[in-house]
Order: sequence, then C-alpha cells, then structure tokens
Amino acid sequence: MAYFKDKQRFFSFTFADAAADVAYLLAQEGLPPPATDFASLDRRSIRHQRRLILTLFRYRRCGPAERQQILTCARQAARRTCRPVYIFREIIQYLLAQRIVLPSYTVLQDLVGKVLTEEQQRLMHVLQTNLAPHERAACDALLVETDGHYPLTLLKHTPKDISLGEIRRELGRAEQLRVLYPVAQQIMLRLEIASEGIAYYASLVSYYTIFRLQQLDPWLVSLYVLCFVVHRYQQCHDHLIDALIQIVNESVTDAKAATKEHIATLRQAHNADLPKVGQLLKLFTSDQIAADTPFQRVRARAFAILDRQQIEALAEYIGTDLHVDDVAVEWAHVERQAQRLKRHLRPLLLATELHATRADAPLMAAVQCLKTTFTQGRALGQLAPEAIPTQFIPVRLRRYLYTTDGAGLKRLILDRYEVLVYRQLRNALESGDLFCRDSVRFRSFEDDLISASTWQEQDRLVQQTGLPRLTQPIHEQLAALEQELEAQLVAVNRCIANGENQHIRLKRRGDRTRWSLRYPRGSDPVNHPLFEHVPPVDLVSLMQFVQQTCPFLANFTHVLGRYVSETADAHVLIACLIAWGTNMGLGRMGEISDIPTSTLARASENCLRLETLHAANDCLSNASAALPIFHVYDLGGALHSSSDGQKFETSLPTINARHSPKYFGLHKGVVGYTLVVNHIPVQARIIGAHEHESYYVFDLLMGNTSAIRPAIHSTDTHGTNEVNFALLQVFNEQFAPRYKNLSEKVRHGLYGFQHPSQYQDLILKPIRKLHTELIVAEWANLQRIFVSLAGKTTSQSTIVRKLNAYARRNQTRQALWEYDKIFQSLYLLTFVDSPPMRQNVQRALNRGENYHQLFRAVSYANFGKLRYRNEDEQQLWHACGCLLTNCIIYYNASILSRLLQQKHAMGDT
Repeated sequence: MAYFKDKQRFFSFTFADAAADVAYLLAQEGLPPPATDFASLDRRSIRHQRRLILTLFRYRRCGPAERQQILTCARQAARRTCRPVYIFREIIQYLLAQRIVLPSYTVLQDLVGKVLTEEQQRLMHVLQTNLAPHERAACDALLVETDGHYPLTLLKHTPKDISLGEIRRELGRAEQLRVLYPVAQQIMLRLEIASEGIAYYASLVSYYTIFRLQQLDPWLVSLYVLCFVVHRYQQCHDHLIDALIQIVNESVTDAKAATKEHIATLRQAHNADLPKVGQLLKLFTSDQIAADTPFQRVRARAFAILDRQQIEALAEYIGTDLHVDDVAVEWAHVERQAQRLKRHLRPLLLATELHATRADAPLMAAVQCLKTTFTQGRALGQLAPEAIPTQFIPVRLRRYLYTTDGAGLKRLILDRYEVLVYRQLRNALESGDLFCRDSVRFRSFEDDLISASTWQEQDRLVQQTGLPRLTQPIHEQLAALEQELEAQLVAVNRCIANGENQHIRLKRRGDRTRWSLRYPRGSDPVNHPLFEHVPPVDLVSLMQFVQQTCPFLANFTHVLGRYVSETADAHVLIACLIAWGTNMGLGRMGEISDIPTSTLARASENCLRLETLHAANDCLSNASAALPIFHVYDLGGALHSSSDGQKFETSLPTINARHSPKYFGLHKGVVGYTLVVNHIPVQARIIGAHEHESYYVFDLLMGNTSAIRPAIHSTDTHGTNEVNFALLQVFNEQFAPRYKNLSEKVRHGLYGFQHPSQYQDLILKPIRKLHTELIVAEWANLQRIFVSLAGKTTSQSTIVRKLNAYARRNQTRQALWEYDKIFQSLYLLTFVDSPPMRQNVQRALNRGENYHQLFRAVSYANFGKLRYRNEDEQQLWHACGCLLTNCIIYYNASILSRLLQQKHAMGDT
C-alpha cells in the first residue's frame, strides 16, 4: 500500500527485495526481526490485496477501455505538439486525474510511438488531399537553387537590428512569403495543428540543411515548408511591428532628452539675463529720464540693454512663473526630426495590416488615411484639411499640432500630425486596442485562445486538462477559499498580537500600529574547508569525466540522421561546446587548439542545435538529480525552484537587444532567464532587456522537459504580476515570490472576503473586499484562458503579457486579477507568519544568484560581451553555457555524493 500511495503502481517483489522496509516497519511497531524469511504470498492473495488497495484509494486498473481513453488523450496531445515528452506527461496527468493505475513504461512508450506515427500519417493524408499540384510546386521551388542561392536559405535569415537596410530586407522577405502564406494558412486550418506544433515543424527547416531536407519524404518536406511559411511570415510582422515600436520609443526618448537639454540651456541664458531685466524696470523709475521724454527714446535705451527678441522671451518666461513649456519645445524638436522618422516608419506602416478592437476607433481612421495616401504616392499636404481625420488627437495636444496662418485660420502641422499617429499607434499596439492578425505577439487576444467553435465542447475540454481547480464548481471553490483566507487572517493576526510571531516588530503611534519584519544579518559566503583539499581540474578533463559516467554527448546526433556514416568525435564536440559556452567563438578555439576551425565549424553545424543541447542538458540534470547529494539541497522537504534574469551586454547590434542604462550604460544587451531547481539549471531562454521577467515564469515551468519537477517556485519582485499566482495555482504549482518591500506590499496587496470595516481590530488589514461575483460571472471565460494555456494554442508568455496589459481592463481580465488576489493574499499571510518559508524563499533565490556567478565565470571571453549576430545564435550560446555549468555541477555533486556515501557507511551522519 505504501508503494502504491507513492507511485500509483503495483510492483512484484518478495520480502527479501524489501528487507530494509520490512525491518523499518517492524521496528516502528516495536516487533523483533523475524527468525526466518517471510514466505511470499500466493497470487490469489496478492490480487485480493490489490483489489482492496484500489478500493481504498478509489483507483481502477488500466484495462482495454482505459487504454482506449489514454489513446484518445494522447492523440489530442499530439495535435498540439509532436514532442514525445509532452505527450508522455499529458498521459500521466490524465491517468492521475482519472485515478487509473499507471501501466508499464513499455506500454506507454509503445503508445506514444503509435500516436506519433498515426499523427504523421494523418498529416500526410491531409496534405495529399488538400495541397494542389501548383501549390506543392511553389513549396518545392523554395528548395531549388537560383542564382547561386536557395530561396529557403535566404528566408531563414533574420534582421540583425532595426537599421533601415535590415528592415528593408525583412520587408522583402515578407513580400516573398506573402505569395504562399494564404495557401499555407488554409492548410494549417485543415491540419488542425496548434501554434506550438507549427513552430516546432518550422524550426526543423532551420535545423536541417537544404541537402538534408531533399533526402526526406517529399510530403514531409512540404509540411515543414508550409509550417515555416506561416511561422516566418508571422515572425516578419512581429519584427516589423517591434521595430516600429522601438523606433518610436527611441524617438520619444531622444525628444525628451533634447527638450531637457534645451530647457536647461534656455533657463541658464534667461537667468543670466534676469539682472538686465532689473535695469529695464529701473527705466520707469529713474529720475534721470524726464516725464515728458518720448516713448521712442525710452524704448531705444531699453533695446540697448536687451534686444527685442530677448525682451519678448524673458517677458514670456517671467509671465509663466519662470516656466518653460516643455511640451512645446518637445514638439518643435519632433518637427525637426520628422523627415528621418517618416523615412523609417512609413514602410513599416504600409507593410502591416492592422485592425481595431472597436469598429469606430478614431485612430484606425487616421492610420487608413495615411496608408491610402502613401500607397497612391501622394503627400498629406495634397489632401483637403477636412479629409484628414483628427478625432484621435488628445485635447491637451491640440494646441501643439496647429498653427495660425496669416489669415488667422488654424492650420494642421502635418509633420507633427504624422508623428503623433505613430506614437498613438505604438500605444494602441502595446495595449491591444489595435492588432495584426498575421502576427504572433501582436494579434488579438481572442486569436490566442481556443476558437469559439471548439470551446462549445467546454465540459469535455476542461475534463481533459485534469486540473482540479478547473473541474471543481466555482461556488464550492470560492467558499473553501473564503473559509481558508478568513481563518488565516485571524490566526496570523492573533500570533502577532500575542507575541508568538517574534519576527514582527510593532510600532504604535496613537491609534496607528505599524509593523516590519526582522531580518537576520547575512554573512559572507565562504567555501567549506573540504574544497581546499580538492585539486583544481581543467574544463576538458572535467567534461571527459562527466562523459564517462553520464554519456551526455550521445544526444548530439548528426543533422543527417541515418544518412551519415560517421559520428562526431567527442574531443571535437567538447571543443565546440567550450567555444560556444565560454563566448570564445569557434575561430579563436581553432587558433589555440590542435583542431582546425573548419572541423569545429562542420561539427557545430551538424550536431549543435537547440534540440540536441536541450536533450544533453536534460540528460545531465536528470543524472545530477539521481545522485545521493541532490535531495540534501531540498528546502523544507520539497524541491524548491527559482527563476531570475542575468544581463549580458551585446557587442554587436541584434534585433532583440535593448538599452538598460542600469546594466549596460549607453550600450544594449539581452537577458538570460534561467529556472534553477535545488542547485541545477533545468530550463533557460534569452529575452529582451525591455521585457518583464514575470511574463516567462509560467513558460519556464511548463516548458521544463527534465524529470525534475519542483513543488514550490520563487522569484524576486520582477517575477510577480497580476496573474501569476492564479495561473500557477491552477496548474498545481505553488508560487512563493520575495517582495522588495513586504510591509508595503501587504498594506496594498492584502484582500478579504468581507468589507474592510469588519477587520478594524486587526494589525494586518485587507485593503478592500474581493469581487467574488465578478469571478463567478466570468468563470467560463477564465476556464477558456486556462484551457488555452494547457492546450498551447500559443506561447504562454504571449498570453501572460496580454493578460497583464493595463489597457486591457475588461471584465474577464478584471475577474482573473480578482481570482489572483485570493491566492496572493493567502501567500502574503503565510509568508509573514512562517520564518521557515521566508528563509527557504531567500535561500532558493540565493542559489539562482550563485548559479549566475558560475555562469558568468564560465562565459568569460570577450569580457562577457556577446558577439552573436541574431537571437538564434544567442540561444545556442546560452544553451552551451548552461551545459558547461551543468557539467561542473554534476562533477562537484559526484564528489560530494561519494563523500556522503562514505560518511554514511562509517556511521558519521
């Protein structure tokens, strides 16, 4: 029964196989060891006991009917993605939710293989039925050499930055893909593949060379190419819209900086002239000027002190309380820079097809006016003034966009008008009021969710997720949460009031009580003396040792698969990994080693792919987790993970690099966001320095393909947002962030199910009552969001980003935020009341920081500045760096594990 409770499976064993467990159970009951071995039970008794256990735990065996249900679940998972590990986990989750005994691993392995084969045959059949000969010929044409180049190879290239030349080349690629895109999009609808599946098949085009693709089944190649066309065309629009936003942001920053500088210069000049204003005023009180002196003579003396323009500027300066209209100065600067902006932004505007969430959006009318005018080759000045839409112009900016002509009529300043359209367009794209259907990041939120037609089978889809929070009626769930939260509010406040919580410091001033937490002083981390006796080892020898005990290099399969006659040499692979991971580069490695650069480059192109690197990292992570020392690092008896970002400056411009003055000064960089469990990095990705880390917390946890599954996850304040508590709770993950200012967070982030007047006697008081009626009313829509996340209809980070957009405050998103506040309030109370929880969270985050120090020490070359030309190369570098650190961690863990086993054998615990 104990084994079944732990693994949900039955095992065939004898008492001799479980001698240690038998001795433990007898000792617990105070019974002596048996004089002779227990006799094994007969089959009939074993079957009877298994039936009793199944009845006790309300489980059922995996019979023919259950296997058919599992097969259906696996087929649905295969349509979302063809990654075997994902399908396997979907099956396991379904079995646990349905309380079915897990079948043997061989059965599951065969089932996953069968489903993948069926899915491939289904896709081929759909293609053969729906793809016309001329459409297939158009796909094949991408693999035919033209003028010394393959069109598909050129389409793989991504822009290095947002310069005018790179953007024009990306526009050319989008125009080339536009021919096949409608066909590919229609085929995708018939194939019924989720966005993640499309992205996966498209990635294979990038992994495989043209020669390798030509060796595959022609229909399979057509599938890959069509997925690539859809994914790459949408990626082009992502790049173009992202470039538009970035150019507008930089222009706004530049305008504000120029305004600030101009105002400072202006004020300095005015302040220098203010004493002369005193001389002007004395002209009116001077006794040396006769009362009957003509005004022209007085005026001439005034102009001798200051000229006419200076007097007018100073009069305006003094008349506005020594204030300069910074908005007017900014728009004057914008007008001077308008020609450069228009040259960059007009092509981007014309290349993107935008739509509005509201049919009568005033900004959309202005956008359409610009596009129509520029498409016809006309200028805005050729339009009649009344034909230019102006309803979208904010009232506060109208006086800066108009000027008065000689006849006293107001005239629109067209350059300022066009720049304002681009600024408003940026705001609308970021908030979701405008969207592009041919995009991933900037399409409408509705397109990111399960389609309305599919959602008609709501009950079936919710049951398939196997998530208890979704299957439980919302009224029962809220009632249980209300009881838990209200009880915890009373208990935590009682512990503070009677002094049981000794870590809370109270300060009373009159009727007001303020509180703060006492934090222990930290100490400088010092290596254990043990490490002083361990000799240093070079990285190559270390990786060779790791390869002997954990053959991770076997995951670096050749891109040609079975069509290659020889495998890469281990020494060459290690050299490639070190060259990439240390930021040294293959060229430099070829110079300092005895392996030619050409050999390194060939091995890198053939074997180093994100797919193989992730598999090798998972291999090392799983091997480290199997060592005896691994669970010594558990916090509170559980696997505690953390995620945090590490900043890296880029020495070459890339499309995803952004400014961050705090970390890069005047330069740009990217962020490596890593998930660390205990002391092992299990998942990582490169994100932009401008992106909020909290958008990727859910993505990292759900995308973890290793066998290490954390029970609790922590982040710093940057990992928190308005939805992460709810999302992780629904998906059975406990979220435990650390806040920078906890008392302030509790003061403004604690909510209750009652009106605040009901909590007057408490020290920790909810700020307001939760709107549970909104959650109930929108529960079906919230379920649709959660099921869409589970079904991977799009990238989780994309949905999370849109859910957190403040301009998207409709009823559903407000309900999700209210739902999130319940779990946030429960966590805040637990965090305040539990010193072990606070300590574990801090230790988990410290491990993430320690990992960053190790990674920085490994990736030391080129002063730590990345010199990779695109995001794919950055992802490859980061994965190689993770692999090197994983090797070091495994090596150290092996030493500690052997020491641990030796001490335990000696009885020295």
